[in-house]
Amino acid sequence: MEPVMALAIGMMYAAAIFLMLRRSIVKLVIGLMLLSNAANLLIFTSAGMTRGAPPLIPEGMLAPAGAVADPLPQAVVLTAIVIAFGVLAFAVVLIRRAYEIVKADDLDKMKDTDT
Repeated sequence: MEPVMALAIGMMYAAAIFLMLRRSIVKLVIGLMLLSNAANLLIFTSAGMTRGAPPLIPEGMLAPAGAVADPLPQAVVLTAIVIAFGVLAFAVVLIRRAYEIVKADDLDKMKDTDT
């Protein structure tokens, strides 16, 4: 399963970089979100794609009975998702405001914003 995930993550990174190099600011933001999702999948994959029980230790035991899932990558990815959503919301508002002022979403036309 990990080689398939590695290929998917690599393709997501490639697509994100391709979109971020385009001149449209909308494609730039879509590429940024795709890059964020690829990074989240990379964290999950590097932590190990094993199924396990919740990381709870029964009362009276020092260690869990069987294989447990690692909660740290899940917490990191959950935090990254929340941060990425905040960045997306800010970027959408910024794009809308820039489009209202400049009347274009081309980054080259947005260089001169002295209007």
